[in-house]
Amino acid sequence: MRARSALLYTVLRLAAFLVPFGIMMLFPVMREYYWLSAIFAALIGLSLSTLFLRRPLADMTADLAAGRGERSARRVSDEQVEDAATDISADEPGDDEASTPPTTPSSPAA
Repeated sequence: MRARSALLYTVLRLAAFLVPFGIMMLFPVMREYYWLSAIFAALIGLSLSTLFLRRPLADMTADLAAGRGERSARRVSDEQVEDAATDISADEPGDDEASTPPTTPSSPAA
């Protein structure tokens, strides 16, 4: 479903640019200034997509967010790795004596 919504939104955005650009290129004046036609077509396409493509954009972003949530749920966090390492080191016998530093006897005050 993710690929479908992204593909649909991309095709509609391209159509919102290419249709005005094609119409403007039919005029002889705009053929001479093709770069101006491209700028106008981009502005028209941006306006059309802002007005009419809100739902496809919302669908695409929802699908992207769902995919990112699935990916982050499968990923192991640093805290989980550190907790697992701490649990393993706490379960090892005889490690407590080696981890404490030796104490020196204090000398009596004179």
